[in-house]
Amino acid sequence: MSTPWNSPSPATASHKNAATRSVSALGEDFAYRELGPKDGVPLILLVHLAGVLDNWDPRVVDGLAARRRVITFDNRGVGGSSGSTPDTIEAMARHAVLFIRALGFDQVDLFGLSMGGFVAQVVAAEEPHLVRKVILAGTGPAGGPGIDKVPALAIQATLKGALTRQDPKLFLFFTDTAGGRQAGREFLERLKERTHDRDKDISLPSFRAQLKAVKWWGRQAPSDLSAVRQPVLVANGENDRMVPSPNTLDLAARLPHSELIPLYPDAVHGGVFQRHDDFVARVLEFLES
Repeated sequence: MSTPWNSPSPATASHKNAATRSVSALGEDFAYRELGPKDGVPLILLVHLAGVLDNWDPRVVDGLAARRRVITFDNRGVGGSSGSTPDTIEAMARHAVLFIRALGFDQVDLFGLSMGGFVAQVVAAEEPHLVRKVILAGTGPAGGPGIDKVPALAIQATLKGALTRQDPKLFLFFTDTAGGRQAGREFLERLKERTHDRDKDISLPSFRAQLKAVKWWGRQAPSDLSAVRQPVLVANGENDRMVPSPNTLDLAARLPHSELIPLYPDAVHGGVFQRHDDFVARVLEFLES
């Protein structure tokens, strides 16, 4: 899997067959996959709590990669990446920047989902010349109401999933309605489309570190979002239970250059997966405007 940091990687057509590659930075290896055209500003995807390369919805990744250079990666200590997982969002942001710089990029767009959205906010504020545009989905600002409850909800869903032999993402990402349950089942089937060279699940120590980081983010003093000067597209379901949807509205109101996608109805934390066609179209329009 190891690849020199300056080696070109060929464009690939699908999340299903994109090669898993590796780049080194300060003695640690970051696992990543690259899709789409080779030109243009790269779009770096920052994944949710406990997520690895294979947790991205193929319809979202492939849809974006149809017109954008898309890169998914495992942050330090997660999945196929080496090292120990940091227990603060700020440290995760520093490692994300290390990864981006190791690939040789001097400007990128960011798409942060849930915890990845916390990371994206820090990177955008601290690296204004590196980040051109930002997409934030199912996420909220530091100190946002209910965010410190995410670890408890995640653990409860994991236990419920074990007892019912169902994937916890069904409870966390989708509504308990006919439409939500159907969308959840379809999403889980899409996650199985890649059958070879799959990523490793997150380890228990790394999951614990992330839980600590998310809890602390929720208990921090509210962020000064005026420091994020880039254009930002904000999205979520209308009744997110993990990162409560009022945080989405708060982000849109407090970010100086924001655009809010109307909250998706009958949708919660996984709204952008449930409504992937609409979401992808809006993201591409935003990035190309």
